[in-house]
Amino acid sequence: MTKMTRRTALFAPFALAALAATPAAAQQIPLTELSNYLNALQTAQGGFTQINGDGTISTGEIYIKRPGRVRFEYNAPDNSLVIAGGGSVAIFDPRSNTGSERYPLNQTPLSIILARDVDLTRARMVTGHTSDGTTTTVTAQDPDNPQYGNIQLVFTANPIELRQWIITDDAGSQTTVILNNLQSGVQVRDALFNIQAAQRDFGN
Repeated sequence: MTKMTRRTALFAPFALAALAATPAAAQQIPLTELSNYLNALQTAQGGFTQINGDGTISTGEIYIKRPGRVRFEYNAPDNSLVIAGGGSVAIFDPRSNTGSERYPLNQTPLSIILARDVDLTRARMVTGHTSDGTTTTVTAQDPDNPQYGNIQLVFTANPIELRQWIITDDAGSQTTVILNNLQSGVQVRDALFNIQAAQRDFGN
């Protein structure tokens, strides 16, 4: 998977998806409860499976430390690394000859759930809130900068858990990131989000 594909999959700005209105089903989780869940999710660690728009699959380990920090370690043969920390996103690809890439975190869709205070009830933030009776899906955007894109978050209830997110890029390609065995409240070292240290490790 190329660096551009990975950037699209996790962080890149993308056009807003057109969402068809559907009737609310039973067990739809209220936005206030989802906001409270995300705000309580201070640290987490687990696996992830990424299904890319071209049908390829990547796997790895994810580390979250809110606010503003997340780390994706991709398994072989990818062996890439994506870090958000210090207000930036850095992408490291060991196969690249051009070094790492950096982007402002506040221009990426994951910044919505990595914010210090997540408030999904904020005006114009949520553009879709549906349930199929088993999961609740919320489509959210930065209300001040909708051009940065949106992210579909899929939750289960009893207890509330974030299960996956779906991103649609500006070309209409969809990428799904499925979270596996996400454990919250775990010890997560600050050093995992040190972009400068990762640059030394990757030599770029």
